Amino acid sequence: MPLGLHRLALIHLRIRCIGCINTPVTPFSITIQPGIPISDQIVFAAKRAILSGHMRSGEAFPSVRVLSKELRINPNTAHRAVTELINAGLLVMHPGIGTVVATPPDVSPRERTKLLGRQIEELVVEAARLGVEMDELIRSIAKQYEQLNPSIRGQGRR
Repeated sequence: MPLGLHRLALIHLRIRCIGCINTPVTPFSITIQPGIPISDQIVFAAKRAILSGHMRSGEAFPSVRVLSKELRINPNTAHRAVTELINAGLLVMHPGIGTVVATPPDVSPRERTKLLGRQIEELVVEAARLGVEMDELIRSIAKQYEQLNPSIRGQGRR
């Protein structure tokens, strides 16, 4: 093999090897489910990571380009999710630095609960449609809450 081709083959090998050791940089896990908009699934996964403490205030959030590449989605979909998270106050964009997890605002427990109004109503309607009793629904919510917030286990309900 001529020297030029040998060098080209080595360069190609190095590039391929570098590509092989790249690791995912998306700081939350997501399994894309059919029938639910992908941007909504990303927003939910990111919210869960932020609220559970897996992503902390000031921590870098993946760029639109990185999200679209890692999740193999359209960049417009990734942009829609990031924009929604920014509008929700969970992310802050810093020019020249990138997007980071926002510092949560100080709000009263009543205000925080009020933010969940629509989701609570949807959950109650769906539970009633399925015939789920209120006690069972409350136990299920408590179990999910404890899984998301391990620090509250064993504290009981107020």
